[in-house]
Amino acid sequence: METKKTTVPTNTTTRDIGQLSSKVGNVYETTMIIAKRANQIAAETKQELNRKLEEFSDFSDNLEETFENREQIEISRYYERQPKPTLVAVQELLNDKIYYRKVDEHPENKTA
Repeated sequence: METKKTTVPTNTTTRDIGQLSSKVGNVYETTMIIAKRANQIAAETKQELNRKLEEFSDFSDNLEETFENREQIEISRYYERQPKPTLVAVQELLNDKIYYRKVDEHPENKTA
């Protein structure tokens, strides 16, 4: 298994909303940036987990018997212990590791 070196706490901590929003300038925009990044992280993690668990899948239609593989259980437990995507996204925002850009609300009208 891949071990990603992160310094993200696995439990929820109280954050100063002023500190978070000062990097972006707006509480709503900060929330949206964190939410979008958390969705990206969750999707990447889900794809990675599915790829690893796909190795253990048995394509037979036998519903009576379900075999649990010890390696499969360990992989699942590893991903359960990982920090939540929202916590990772907040930490990335605080460490300036998230790239975001603002779209102009009123683009200048250029005549050709």
